[in-house]
Amino acid sequence: MIKLSAEAIIFDLDGTMWDAVDGILFTWNMVVAKHPECGRGAISAQELGGCLGLPMTAIAQRLFPGLAPEKHQTLLDECCALENAYLSEHGGKLYPRLEETLLELKKSYRLFVVSNCQKGYIESFIKAHGLEKCFDDIECWGNNLLPKGENNKLIMKRNNVTRAVYVGDTAGDEESARLAGIPFVFAEYGFGEAAAPDYVLTEFAGLPKVMENISFKEETDYGKEDIK
Repeated sequence: MIKLSAEAIIFDLDGTMWDAVDGILFTWNMVVAKHPECGRGAISAQELGGCLGLPMTAIAQRLFPGLAPEKHQTLLDECCALENAYLSEHGGKLYPRLEETLLELKKSYRLFVVSNCQKGYIESFIKAHGLEKCFDDIECWGNNLLPKGENNKLIMKRNNVTRAVYVGDTAGDEESARLAGIPFVFAEYGFGEAAAPDYVLTEFAGLPKVMENISFKEETDYGKEDIK
């Protein structure tokens, strides 16, 4: 049986490559303070942490339950516009050795980012930290309103990739990998938990070593490969 190495790595963003909670809290609370109709005080770091990885509509329902649903989108648009502008200039906290590890991985794999974030958020991360050279393609919920698992499949199809892994830090990330039929690498240093990850990553810089242990049996159909 021929064993094949992975072609690509698809990354989650929050809790996997960076921590942008401080910037998000700062900008969202600026907006909330201008809108008393939200019916709430400042958003806490704990509240925000529980929302990371969720689609934006779910975040609005969780943080602004007292606001009429038809007003959620207007408020979200204002929060996200300020957040993107702030983060593109100030950035967030990158996990240790992130850029050098990405550049090392880039020598052997194609690198992608798929997130449940709003449009422009991944671009803010890339711009703020000068990571344009690291990634081949990106996709997010804000571009097409598709869940992360569907966007995993979309980015693989768009880039003619069949052997990929997904690296993320939440149960939602794990589910998205299962939906795409690819191995899940759990970033246990992040914000969430996972039920039964295929591989565990204790620090971002350890990913090249983890990737050495991932192989695929020779596949016959897209999405049907038997992962070893």
